[in-house]
Amino acid sequence: MSADIRLRSLIGYGVGDLGINLYFISTMTYLMFFYTDIFGLSAVTAGTLMLVARIIDAITDPIMGMIAERTQSRTGRMRPWILYGALPLGVISVLTFTAVEGDATFKLWWAYTTYILFGLIYTVVSIPYAALTASLTEDSDQRTKLTTVRMAGAFTGGFIVSVGTMPLVGLFEDRGTGFFWVMTLFSVVATFFLWITWCETEERVSAPTKVPLSIGLSLKAVFDNPPLGIVIVLFCCGMLSFTVRQGTTVYFFTYCIGRPDLISVFFTVTLAAMLCGLIAVPGLAQKLGKAKAVIAGGLLTLCGCVGMYLTPCDQIGWIFFWGVLVNLGATPIAVLGWAMIPDTVEYAQLRHGVRADGAIFSFASFFQKVAKGVGGAAIGYALGLAGYVANAEQPESAVAMIHNLMTLVPIGIVIVMIIAASMHTLDRGTHAQIRAKLAEEH
Repeated sequence: MSADIRLRSLIGYGVGDLGINLYFISTMTYLMFFYTDIFGLSAVTAGTLMLVARIIDAITDPIMGMIAERTQSRTGRMRPWILYGALPLGVISVLTFTAVEGDATFKLWWAYTTYILFGLIYTVVSIPYAALTASLTEDSDQRTKLTTVRMAGAFTGGFIVSVGTMPLVGLFEDRGTGFFWVMTLFSVVATFFLWITWCETEERVSAPTKVPLSIGLSLKAVFDNPPLGIVIVLFCCGMLSFTVRQGTTVYFFTYCIGRPDLISVFFTVTLAAMLCGLIAVPGLAQKLGKAKAVIAGGLLTLCGCVGMYLTPCDQIGWIFFWGVLVNLGATPIAVLGWAMIPDTVEYAQLRHGVRADGAIFSFASFFQKVAKGVGGAAIGYALGLAGYVANAEQPESAVAMIHNLMTLVPIGIVIVMIIAASMHTLDRGTHAQIRAKLAEEH
């Protein structure tokens, strides 16, 4: 059993994801709205941009993962990238939300350039940060604790963005100026927290291998790793569902309910529910196992989505109630997905004799970002096909599409997630056996 991680390191690791989510949730929740209703791009154009940028970003994840796991530094393999990437990430985030003046061609060029660069620099920081979990401890329960604290930071960052962005933007006469200064504030805070992560964490798990870590072996550790494949499916479903719901919420309250003033209130209530649910996740995972905890959450999300679909848009109280259930159900996969991946690192290490944590985390992130890109693009394409027109009264087809994106689409995605979770077999006992065999070999 690995020694418990000290509280200072737990918090130091957790605040890093608070910083990262100031960027992640900002782009997921508000960037599409920023492009269509402030920057002046069409919904289809913005959707295409989202998809292209995310695919480019995702492709670089495996590259960054393999670079990170081969990094030689006196402070570790992962931590140096967090230190040196934090400030550039802050700068490009501000530029991504800058509403520059110019003709349509220049604006499109600016949007593609800044968002693609944002994705690349985000990868430099986020992949080593995610892989750091496996380097801090090799104990499965400690990893769940570590990931829970990390998700507390992530949810807090998401809460700040979701609740605070629009009121802060509203303090400025021009919304474009408001987004610029809000992202500047977020970038300063995020950079500070990522530097705290670098200061307060220590990579205690080395990378023993039977043979030198070649690119071929890194890829083998990823693709000849059935438990990882299942976790990746869970990741993709969780991210796709969350992206569609999160990105549609602003449109849903603006055009379906007709109460844009409730956007921040809805995010406050539903994200607060996720923070409360976070407390229960370690106990739920301890009692049911990680995969069954994900299934339980998925069933709760299904109930919430069905309820919201059947509820008239003028029933605000019930809309909020179902939204709370949806977010409570989304909490287990948000936490446990990241806690399940480190266990697949030891699975690959026993099977192939290599510890390819960078490659494993980066490929998981690759597929997750593809899902995010597909989700963001789907919103844009669906709105465009339904006849959406920014800042105008919407046709019934667009209103219906927004409602379906918020309710029906996540139902199908979550059903696939539940089926995949039922096939996962790398539980706590199996992982303990793997660790024992690895200890015998070394």
